Amino acid sequence: MSVYEQIDGTVQVLNAQALEELFHQTFYQRFNTRLKGGGSEPIYRPQSQGCEYNLIVYSHDYAASALHEIAHWCVAGEERRKLEDYGYWYAADGRSIEQQKTFESVEVKPQAFEWMFSVAAARKFRVSADNLEAGVGASENFKQSICEQAQHYCRDGLPERARLYIEALSERSGCDAALVVDRYARGCLE
Repeated sequence: MSVYEQIDGTVQVLNAQALEELFHQTFYQRFNTRLKGGGSEPIYRPQSQGCEYNLIVYSHDYAASALHEIAHWCVAGEERRKLEDYGYWYAADGRSIEQQKTFESVEVKPQAFEWMFSVAAARKFRVSADNLEAGVGASENFKQSICEQAQHYCRDGLPERARLYIEALSERSGCDAALVVDRYARGCLE
C-alpha cells in the first residue's frame, strides 16, 4: 500500500504508515518515543525495564486512532509522560451523562490537536464522543469548545510538540491549511 493517496495533484492524504514515519523522524531522538499500530486498544506505555523507549500504541492500522493518540501525547506534560496512559481517568463505553461531561471536558485539547493534525495530513476529522453503547453523542458545547480551542491555537500559537508535528505533516502532505483559523469553524464539524 502506498504511503499516500493523491487527491489533487499537490495534496496527498497521509496513511498510518506515513504518520508513524513522521512521528519517528520528528520525535524519537529527542523524546525517545515511538508510535506503533496494531493494538486492539490504544495505550501509552512509558519506558520501562521491558522496553527501552516510550511507546504510543494506536488501534489496528487506523490513521485516526494514531492522530488521536499523538494528540494525547502532545497534551501530556513531562510528568504525565512517565505514567501509563498518562495517569488519565477513563471510563469505557457506556458512560453516564455525568461521566460523558467529564470525558468531554478532558478531550477538548486532544481533539482540537487531532483535528489540526488531520487537516495537516489531508485527512477527514470526526469528533469522537467515544460512547456508542450509551447512545450519547458529542454535545454541541463539546463541538463548539473544540472549534474554539483549535482557533485559539491558530491565533496564539501551538505548544512545541504539536507545532513540530503539524509542520512535519504539512510538509509531507503538501497541505498548508492547518493553521488557517477559518478552517476550524463550527460548520466544518459533523
